[in-house]
Amino acid sequence: MAVTGASSGIGAATALLLAERGARLVLGARRSERLAELVARIERAGGAAVQLRTDVTRRDDLHALVALARERFGRLDVLVSNAGAGTISPLDDLRVEEWDRMVDVNVKGVLHGIAAALPVFRAQGAGHFVTIASTAAFRVVPAMAVYAGTKYAVRAICEGLRQEAGDALRVTTVSPGVTATDFAEASSNGRVRAEITKMRDDIAIPPDAIARAIAFAIEQPAAVDVNEVVVRPVAQG
Repeated sequence: MAVTGASSGIGAATALLLAERGARLVLGARRSERLAELVARIERAGGAAVQLRTDVTRRDDLHALVALARERFGRLDVLVSNAGAGTISPLDDLRVEEWDRMVDVNVKGVLHGIAAALPVFRAQGAGHFVTIASTAAFRVVPAMAVYAGTKYAVRAICEGLRQEAGDALRVTTVSPGVTATDFAEASSNGRVRAEITKMRDDIAIPPDAIARAIAFAIEQPAAVDVNEVVVRPVAQG
């Protein structure tokens, strides 16, 4: 299995849980030092994992991640596309470079993963795409117009992929609500950052809640495709 955005938050929690359940992992993220620490932790617990510095905005990085999985473990069964950017702010801020970054990471990054893994899954006759979206893919709120737009796009792309996948490939979209990660720190708007931080501190669920949802979808029998999972705090409106 390959996991992008694996160095922290949902990605790291997913890697730890899947390793505990016997998965052999290829972990990708931009922060190599954190990846190394995570791989060492998994290996100390008796698991199998390798790492590769991965920037999902670079197509070649995704192809390299998939190639590493095949080289080290003989195949790739699951691609968890978790890497994301959440530099949220009101449109009036005109933070165009941050908009571009969200599109590049959240949308193009998912497409790059599909482009790398789909031919491999077709050749194997099996494979599972698990993509992390957001509850922002269902509801737009102020300051999240561009972010929500990218997540709506992810849901649309994954639904299209599901319809084209045929009877051998599985496609799952997991949409987390407020989760205890460093998401809030990405915003360069101080007011928005404070609001998101407070919401996180008040109601957030732990990343391993999302990891369990991912594991649930993966561990279903081959003929069962869990297409969409929404996981949010009970207190989230």
